[in-house]
Amino acid sequence: MHKIWLIIQREYTTRVKNKRFLLVTFLMPLLIIGLIFGSAYLSTKGTEHRKIAVIDPNGYIKTSLKNTSQIDFEFPDNVDTTNYGSKGYTDILILPKFDSKQKSNYILRSKKSMGLMMQNSISEKINSAIEDQMLQEAGIRQNVLDSIHKASQYAELKAYEDKGNASKESNAGLAMGIGYASGFLIYLTLFIYGTMVMRGVMEEKTNRIAEVIISSVKPFELMLGKIIGIGAVGLTQFALWIILITSLTSFGMHFLPTDIQNQVTTLQQSNGQMGAAGMGQASETAMRIYNMQHTISTANWPLIIGCFVFYFLGGYLFYSALFAAVGSVVNEDPQDAQSLVFPITMPIIISYLITNMVTQNPNTPLAFWASMIPLSSPMVMMARVAYGVPSAVTYWELALSMSLLIGGFLFTTWLSGKIYRTGILMYGKKVNWKTMIKWAFTKQF
Repeated sequence: MHKIWLIIQREYTTRVKNKRFLLVTFLMPLLIIGLIFGSAYLSTKGTEHRKIAVIDPNGYIKTSLKNTSQIDFEFPDNVDTTNYGSKGYTDILILPKFDSKQKSNYILRSKKSMGLMMQNSISEKINSAIEDQMLQEAGIRQNVLDSIHKASQYAELKAYEDKGNASKESNAGLAMGIGYASGFLIYLTLFIYGTMVMRGVMEEKTNRIAEVIISSVKPFELMLGKIIGIGAVGLTQFALWIILITSLTSFGMHFLPTDIQNQVTTLQQSNGQMGAAGMGQASETAMRIYNMQHTISTANWPLIIGCFVFYFLGGYLFYSALFAAVGSVVNEDPQDAQSLVFPITMPIIISYLITNMVTQNPNTPLAFWASMIPLSSPMVMMARVAYGVPSAVTYWELALSMSLLIGGFLFTTWLSGKIYRTGILMYGKKVNWKTMIKWAFTKQF
């Protein structure tokens, strides 16, 4: 055990003191926050603006069609399809005479292609204008319609999870985001740190360092120490990322204007229940910040972080042992490693694709079985856990998944250890998976 601990220390300190590790660890949070704020800035500043001329034989569309920050609707008299561009319009919308008894098509002609989201927005606004007209024809006045439209904007869905006699607010969008992010992070780490283990073993073998080390350490101890040491590097990096991102986000809040900070504080103290007058006093920015903080608080973070650490370590130990076995049988030709790694990487890729589906549908039979099988459970189960325990994942499902993953990485570690102790000292021979399996299950090895 003492020798394994020495190997763990060597692998850990060598990589943590590396300049590349420090650079990636401290720059990644800055990059993530920069991407978040940069995307938000571009979403507000980089939007396209369209000026649309409307030809309307109906007469009522002009009063019902509402402009937006991206679209200006105008109803000129001297514009047609031949001159709308020279008149300063980006598009021309040609409406037919609408008949409530028959479906009609309208035409949008543009100098430049229009995005799907904007096209859908125009369609929704025209249909809304037609609906308002039909309601007015049925006897509802325009001022009543406007008041109804305004009042209806205050309706918002609140979802709750029932747990016995108590209930807790939940958010499907947040759960989907957490599940996707957790699965993606585990997907990346399996590749990055698994490949790191394989390359470390390959370098020690090709440089003949392994021969010297094995003279005083058993091959299995060397493999186990290398796997645990590199895994500890990954956990350290994740912990630093969480601390740095949280600290930078909290620090950035202090740069907000004082009035917005006060509004956010008031919203937090009143739990967002400020009434109609209070909602009018709170700025849109303050409401967005409060809603974001409130949404984040609905997640069960201790459970999610605990499960993430477990499934990260379980998935890493499961796959890194196989990567170490491949590294031990590869000589100097990197193409040999590529062909041997393919059967290991394919389950990782397939698991990631399943995770993308499970983030939207966490309770399907596919989601259940994929979260039980150790090959895919590290990513898929995290996508389900984000939706809640026991609402999406029952306690017995979580316990069974964890037990199977523990059994899985114990099996792969045992299997890879038998391959490793033979392959690490074998040179000049190309090895395939058939030979590796033979080594694993033949007693003399």
